[in-house]
Amino acid sequence: MDISTPALASMIALGIIVIISCFKEMNVGILGIAAGLFVGIVFSGLKVAAIFKGWPVGLFMILVGVTFMFACAQVNGTMEKFSAYSVRLAKGNTALIPIIFFFLVTLVTTIGPGNIASTALLAPVGMAIAGRIGVPAMAMTMLIVGAANGAAFSPFAPTGIISNGIIAKMAPQLGIPAESLSSLAWKVHFNSEIVQGLVNFGGFFIFGGLAWMKKQRGGSALNIDEIAPKPEPFTAKQMATLAGIVALVVSVIFLKWDVGAVAFGIGAIFLLFEIADDAKAVKAMPWGVILMVCGMSVLIDIMDQAGGLTAMVKMIGVISNPVTINGVLGFITGIISAYSSSSGVVMPMFLPMVPGLIKEVGGGNPVALISSINIGAHLVDTSPLSTLGALCIASAAEHEDKAKLFRNLMLWGLSMSVVGALVCYVAFGLLGL
Repeated sequence: MDISTPALASMIALGIIVIISCFKEMNVGILGIAAGLFVGIVFSGLKVAAIFKGWPVGLFMILVGVTFMFACAQVNGTMEKFSAYSVRLAKGNTALIPIIFFFLVTLVTTIGPGNIASTALLAPVGMAIAGRIGVPAMAMTMLIVGAANGAAFSPFAPTGIISNGIIAKMAPQLGIPAESLSSLAWKVHFNSEIVQGLVNFGGFFIFGGLAWMKKQRGGSALNIDEIAPKPEPFTAKQMATLAGIVALVVSVIFLKWDVGAVAFGIGAIFLLFEIADDAKAVKAMPWGVILMVCGMSVLIDIMDQAGGLTAMVKMIGVISNPVTINGVLGFITGIISAYSSSSGVVMPMFLPMVPGLIKEVGGGNPVALISSINIGAHLVDTSPLSTLGALCIASAAEHEDKAKLFRNLMLWGLSMSVVGALVCYVAFGLLGL
């Protein structure tokens, strides 16, 4: 296979950045922009203005609007209080608490904060309660991280917005009409929920969750006030915040309004009525992730123009067919994501390959390939090397052996690259979900 010099240069640049991201904690978005400028100017003869056209303006604006709105909900205490009330739904039934936490994390992630924010919010509470009622830390981690990553592809959550923004850009190549993008987004979200739920509930049962739930039968009822004290009532500003979240969900799902535009409008109302401290909200926004995604998008756009993306598609196509391609993508993305950023590196790198892969292997379902990339990249995030796994270890009860928990999460996370490949192959390749 002949590879042009610009294509080879773009591939080498991307490879170097991926390797760096595996071993050093730094924002690869900056590296992506710098590499895009270098390859574009030196090897492709592009002007700086042409290179910067690769900056995904629409995606950037949606991410800023939505994350600001939910940062307001976070800094004014709305999400924390909502979570506290939700935990108390278990009342005296101990066995329900892990299940409630799974659905609570799912709900909180789905409506907008995203997987990292919801885990940061709920992992300390969930792991502390798990320690008090005897749920193994490893089992509880499975549910918290699995729920967060399963719901991460909600059209309201940052990871889902990133995925859907990339999909919208390549929709014409896939023959997907604009009016179908919303239903496609929910399908991708649904696929993630199902696979993450099955795999991580399996992990919960394997690592002591099932045995613990059996012990609760006939046991004495807990005093919910001891493990989850009743919070103060919602303030007027917090009620207004909840109303804003409901308005966002209703307007996007039922009225089909643009999520970014609605979020900016609601965020402006929050500002005008001082619903939250705007300075704190801006600081709480995930600027690092936003810069990573947009910066890497610049490099991927240059790769596409240089032919590097086409070359990588051909390499993957050599070892794949329309059925096995799902497992191959699940495995490759899982391996890279185990040491690198799922949403900041892996998704911007692999999602744009979908149209080319379908053409190269002679068929395939776009939603299946997109789901394989997204799920493969996120199943491994239970690893302690990921933010989510690390948050759960840090929040585990004092009596837990954290060194052992680290080892178990590491082994589980790495094994998910293989499990993810098998699940994607079966679910999306053989069964055609």
